[in-house]
Amino acid sequence: MKQPSLRPLSDLIDEALGPVLAAQGFAASDIVTGWPEIVGETLASHCEPIKISWPRRIGDAPPEPATLILRVEGAFALEIQHQAPVLMERVNTRYGWRCIGKIVIKQGPVRKDPPRKPRPAPSAEAIAEAERTVGTMADEGLREALVRLGSGILSDRPTQS
Repeated sequence: MKQPSLRPLSDLIDEALGPVLAAQGFAASDIVTGWPEIVGETLASHCEPIKISWPRRIGDAPPEPATLILRVEGAFALEIQHQAPVLMERVNTRYGWRCIGKIVIKQGPVRKDPPRKPRPAPSAEAIAEAERTVGTMADEGLREALVRLGSGILSDRPTQS
């Protein structure tokens, strides 16, 4: 029986999201997944791409630039309107050609990822058990990293009563 090959999750994103994003005009998932890198964390927290609208091609004419439709939180729409030329330039630079020629703003709520709760520090017992398991090593940096990893894993285990 053939074992399935292991692939990074990033390789599977386009396969999983491709059909859904294609229906919204996105040729690839990288504009959606890479939005914070394209526009910066501040702008990305107040706007998100929702669709790319491509004009119809007539004959053999070169493709016309598309319209990027953004969902923007209410009061931030004016800022995005002023930043539109810069945003278009950043998206076009990412793709290496002038694919976006216009930005349309739709006001509405932007989905926010819930803040992550910080993990509690590992207990002294977990650290001691990890140190015993790792033992001694020539590379002290590697040993410390393994102890941190092990104590984190041991801290996540449910306690047995």
